[in-house]
Amino acid sequence: MGFLIDDLLAFSQLGRQELIRTIFSMTELVQMVWNDLYVKDGTRNVEFILKPLPDTLAERAMMQQVWINLISNALKYTRNNQQTTIEISGEQKDGEIIYSVKDNGSGFDMQFYDKLFGVFQRLHSQEEFEGTGVGLAIVERIISKHGGKIWAEGKVNEGAVFYFSLPDRNT
Repeated sequence: MGFLIDDLLAFSQLGRQELIRTIFSMTELVQMVWNDLYVKDGTRNVEFILKPLPDTLAERAMMQQVWINLISNALKYTRNNQQTTIEISGEQKDGEIIYSVKDNGSGFDMQFYDKLFGVFQRLHSQEEFEGTGVGLAIVERIISKHGGKIWAEGKVNEGAVFYFSLPDRNT
């Protein structure tokens, strides 16, 4: 219940929070988040692929929250795999930067896509995968606040790819 209350408070406060944008290395931020989230305990075989990411002009703390939520989900939804692969990449394209997090986990059925970014919308049971159902809604709100978009593709038992775009600071 405490996690749910914390997530709801974070979600509600995002609308009022002022953006203080700085230019920073997205690659370094993702590496830091990965180092904080993934503890090599010997029970999981995780291949983490981090391709060089374009730097961005954004609110660093909010982007850290985006990466925490997306990478945490990738770790969570791949935990039943013998071999896990999580790949993060980014590219500059048509006036925006598109980042992605790809995993080979449980995936999701695209027919339920419209539920992905809603508050309390879950595509897996609480027994199967823990969570509050607020994480992706927080990510969507942060990306939207930055003038970007978020979307995803998935196939059941084949994994998922979550994409988000931010305006390219160089255009």
